[in-house]
Amino acid sequence: MLVTTNAVSAIAGAALGAASGSVGASSLFSAGGTGSVSAAPFASLITGAVGDVSRLEDQANAAVSGLMTGTGVDVHQAMIATQKADMAFELALAMRNKAVQAYQGVLGMQF
Repeated sequence: MLVTTNAVSAIAGAALGAASGSVGASSLFSAGGTGSVSAAPFASLITGAVGDVSRLEDQANAAVSGLMTGTGVDVHQAMIATQKADMAFELALAMRNKAVQAYQGVLGMQF
């Protein structure tokens, strides 16, 4: 199953929408005090992950196109690239579902 760029963009938008709120993501993941270790903001981590999923999708599309046109792509290479893209999409979808579930849990809390 090949993923589409629109589906990847929808996952990124939903995950980023769930991550936004009254407290900025950078303030949640910044190192406190004078420590030299700084963590990347959540939004940039999600953006990077979506970029990786998109890159794997492009590689799978190129492998399948190469297989269909007979330009030296092996069946095994095309199947491996397709499965990598599928697994990356499934992982991104699971991450999005967990982020939305956590966001809804926070919304449901009573203060």
